[in-house]
Order: sequence, then C-alpha cells, then structure tokens
Amino acid sequence: MDTEGKASSPAETRTSVVTGAFGFSGQQIAKRLLRQGENVRTLTNHPRPESPLYRRVQPFPLDFGNSEELIASMRGATVLYNTYWVRFSYGETTLERAVSNTKTLVRAAESAGVKRIVHVSIANPAMDSPLTYYRGKAEVEEAIRQSSLSYAILRPAVLFGKGDILINNIAFLLRHSPVFAIPGNGAYRIQPIFVGDLAELAVEGGNRTDNFIADAAGPEIYTYLDLVKLIRSAVGSKSWILPVGPATLNYASKALSKLLGDVLLTDDEIEGLMAELLVSHAPPTGHTSLAAWIQTHAGTLGRSYASELARLMVIILRATSFFEWNFSFRWKLRGAHRQCMACGILQLCAVL
Repeated sequence: MDTEGKASSPAETRTSVVTGAFGFSGQQIAKRLLRQGENVRTLTNHPRPESPLYRRVQPFPLDFGNSEELIASMRGATVLYNTYWVRFSYGETTLERAVSNTKTLVRAAESAGVKRIVHVSIANPAMDSPLTYYRGKAEVEEAIRQSSLSYAILRPAVLFGKGDILINNIAFLLRHSPVFAIPGNGAYRIQPIFVGDLAELAVEGGNRTDNFIADAAGPEIYTYLDLVKLIRSAVGSKSWILPVGPATLNYASKALSKLLGDVLLTDDEIEGLMAELLVSHAPPTGHTSLAAWIQTHAGTLGRSYASELARLMVIILRATSFFEWNFSFRWKLRGAHRQCMACGILQLCAVL
C-alpha cells in the first residue's frame, strides 16, 4: 500500500461509522477505532448484546429502504467503514440488490456530510467479469469513485481469523470425512489475509486523506492443494484429498447444501478460485502468517461447523426483534453427518 498519503489529525474526537461492527471484520475495525479514541457508531441488523463492543458503540438500523434514517445515523461522522456485502443470492437478498443497497449507502453518506469512505471490496474485481460476484464488486467501486467522498478501497482475497467460515469448515470436513474433494488439480493459488491485518489497513486508510485502491494480501501464497494439506496436517486428519471436475464438485455441493440447509459454495466461488482471482498481483500488505495461525489454533479449528445461512437467519430474526432466539443447525448436522462424511466438500467464503 502507498504510504505517502497524509494522515488526518482532528483537533476533537472524531466519529466514525462502521457497517456490521459486531461482525467478523467490522468488529476488528471498530476495536481499533475505539483504541485510537474515536466515537464509533454502527449500522447493523445484527445487534449482539453479548458482544464486548455492544455498550461501546452506538447502533443504528441498516435499513436501505429508509434513506432519511440512514442519513440521520451518519450525520456528524467523518468516515464510513463499509464491510456490507452478501456472499450469495438467497431469497430477496440478491447480489444485484447488494449493489443497489451499497449505492444507497454511499448516497446517504454524501447527504449526511461524511467526508471519507473506507470500503472492503474483493481482489480482482472487473466490470466485464462473467462472474456476478466480481462484476458487482467492480460496480460498487465505480460508484464510490464517482461519488463526492474521498475513498480508500481495500481488496482482500480471502480472510482468516477467529470466527471465519472458510478455514474452519475446511478443517471441520477434514476432521470428519475420509474424503475431501477439490476442484481440478488444486494447483491454482490463494493468498489469505488475517482479519486483524485487514482491520489495521482499513483504519490506516481512514486516517489518510488521499484516494487510493490497494490489495489487502497476506505474506504467503499457497496452491489450494497445499493449503488443504497444511490444514489436514495441523488437525491430524487422514482424509484422502480427491481431485474432481468442477461440474462434479458443483453437483455434490448443491446436494449437500440442501442436506445441511446451507450454501457450501457457489459457481462463482469455484470459477474464481480456479481462475486465481484469490491471489494478489501486488506486494503483500498483511504480515500475519496463516501457517503460524493455523498451528496456534489447531486444537480448536474445525471442531464445529459454521453455517453461513444460520448466521443470516440470526440476523433476520434479531432484526425483527427475536433477540433471544438461539438458532442452531446442530440438529440437522447430526442427521446429515454421515452423508456429509462421504464427500468432504470445500466451503469457500467471500470477504465480510
């Protein structure tokens, strides 16, 4: 990342807004903002009273259908840190709607007098991409560049850390399945970055005043096969790694998705992985070693399955005031466990 942009040094306590400050990446950004003495608000549909941050940040609804409320919630803030996105279309929550929602958020920030946006995007987005996910990310970036806000756009490939889905669920399947299927030969590369490193880059970007776009990439690049082998060794798995065709993996994934009540991986994720869209072409900007992190957390990694849709349903239920409902897919996993074991499928997670 270019480090020549000037940092701002406000005379009074600055207020920042973080979308999803109780979520995986948002909470890491919020923690660092609080640590440097800022007032922090969050736009969220996922209030978590049990979070250590709950009484330290001021929550507002992330209601894209109410622009006036969005504007009011951001008025007086200097920087908006945006981590909002959806990994896949589900019901009315589509990738196309995520693009529209983000544009609404940017317009609301402009109207509220916000000066700067730090936006978490994805590595290698392109307006002409055949993949909806990457094309949508590129469209959002263009909307930000065309706005009146100064901006820092960060492009991570894959995030890892406590609470992630990708690394955890690879470990889960390797722990319990005699077979772990990978698309193709696994020679395509992947470059994960630690969520804490991304948060540091985001806060640094918020303290600057220049416009820039930078990859957020960890210090290590793995082939996907080597990554799976690394995790397999760390958790003591004897699972057989089985190369299969992308179409076969996609078919098996959809079958297991129905069985587990989750979305294991999408067409865009398989194609993006195999096209090496999850690797940066710039020098690393993160410093935390994935290999070292995996070894440190090997004892707990993959002990339970992390469901993307379970998290989504919790968000929906909490957003409609069902704050005490304890949502879990364990009952389904018990029934599906043996069938899942017959075909260990990779779950690829996007950035959040």
